[in-house]
Amino acid sequence: MSKTILVTGPDLDPSAAQLVADHGYETVHTPAYADSAVISEFLQKTRAEGIVSRMGRLDAGVMDTAPQLRVISKHGVGVDNIDIQAAADRGIPVLVATGANAISVAEHAIALLLATAKRILPLDAGLRAGRWEKPGFSGHEIAGSTLGLIGMGAIAQATGRMAKGLGLRLVGYDPYAPDSVFDELGVTRCSTVEEMLPQSNFVSLHCPLTDQTRGLLNAASIAQMPEGAYVINTARGGLIDEPALVAAIRSGHLAGAGLDTFASEPPAADHPFFDVPEIVLTPHIGGVTRQAGARVGVDAVRGIFQILGGQPVAPERIINRKLLAAAQAEPATMEK
Repeated sequence: MSKTILVTGPDLDPSAAQLVADHGYETVHTPAYADSAVISEFLQKTRAEGIVSRMGRLDAGVMDTAPQLRVISKHGVGVDNIDIQAAADRGIPVLVATGANAISVAEHAIALLLATAKRILPLDAGLRAGRWEKPGFSGHEIAGSTLGLIGMGAIAQATGRMAKGLGLRLVGYDPYAPDSVFDELGVTRCSTVEEMLPQSNFVSLHCPLTDQTRGLLNAASIAQMPEGAYVINTARGGLIDEPALVAAIRSGHLAGAGLDTFASEPPAADHPFFDVPEIVLTPHIGGVTRQAGARVGVDAVRGIFQILGGQPVAPERIINRKLLAAAQAEPATMEK
């Protein structure tokens, strides 16, 4: 039997790597952002039983090259790079590290909000270029403004707690979260995105990328936001219609955006975002802190060994648990 865990991307935190070694396994790493063919080659070569998914897509074709594969564990919570239905069809649970990087990503969301609203980057650039732009400058006070949270998971909740400390009022939308989540944080619950957007001076995205949420912020929905509003995205780039966002900022309807994610990563050198100074950009590193890396890595690895050892895993960590149950029930139904 294989004693290998494949990691699609960079090294794990030393604490996670030690946990792998303690179980008598070794890690093998693919190059960063390896394509499906490369990942398949590594799976065939290593006969890995588990994957820690960091970068690169895991689709049905990849899984079919690895009949020995028993579990996929995401190094984080976003699984849009994993075909969770294909995994369920093959009896492979897909795990997520729920909440492990919430604080770090929330801090980054707030940092983007402040950097964008306070015009930190263009002011810094102007000063370095010899300009003293204080005369005529008029800044933006965020206290008393409204922050709209789309999605109310662990990251959104952490973001909301920090935002309240800055004096922001909170509204939110999440059709799956219980009322208690909104009540405990003092978030006004909206029944639709359309209800939330017109009252949000800042909109922060914290929902997964699915067929239903792709392009959630588009020309029509952005038009519902107040003039001078801002967009913050530390979730997934595909949630935003990128040309529509650029058009809204250039027209003056939106004042700016702070983005840690892109529809395609890394973005092309000629991506239009690079020509819009009102957009603050970072390379999808919101959760990349030493502290979060340790928690996420350990959670991801521990989940793999729980599955391999037949131990229970918290249901909320198995992102395709309902699909797995349906796939397992289907043969029984057919036999009748």
